[in-house]
Amino acid sequence: MLTEPMTLYKLMNLYMLKQVNFPLTNAQLTSFFTEHEYTTYFTLQQALNELEEAGLVHKEASHSSTRYEITREGEETLNFFGKNISPAIVDDMDQYLKENKFRLREEVGTTADFYKGTNQDYIVHCEVRENKAVLIRLDLSVPDKEQAEDICSAWRSKSQEVYSHIMHTLLS
Repeated sequence: MLTEPMTLYKLMNLYMLKQVNFPLTNAQLTSFFTEHEYTTYFTLQQALNELEEAGLVHKEASHSSTRYEITREGEETLNFFGKNISPAIVDDMDQYLKENKFRLREEVGTTADFYKGTNQDYIVHCEVRENKAVLIRLDLSVPDKEQAEDICSAWRSKSQEVYSHIMHTLLS
């Protein structure tokens, strides 16, 4: 077992990111670590920042969330040092991922964000991904922040309907 807790937290993050074929959000990683009382929010953030600085994870930040993916260097590091994670901790992570994988993928696969455009409008960026492939990407210009927020909120529940409609319209 490792004597340095921070090293263990880093390896645990690498392990979780390696076990899924999609990015995990900061909130998803935080949920696992805090619910299982492995560490605090602030210590986890330090571990994630150090992993990013070392090039072991790739971070993609947006207005509403931050997503992490393991890099090739992260995978190599995990292959070399992963055996230092205790079997009980691996079991905890595997069980969590098994019970939550579908929900985690759904949360990460459907994203919507917005930013202020150059003409005093707002650009809403909506996306649906399956694994690492983008199924649909939609950018909309709206006149105000409230509409941008409304579209972002509706995208999660209506993205499949929008995708189906577009595919049906284009293929018929």
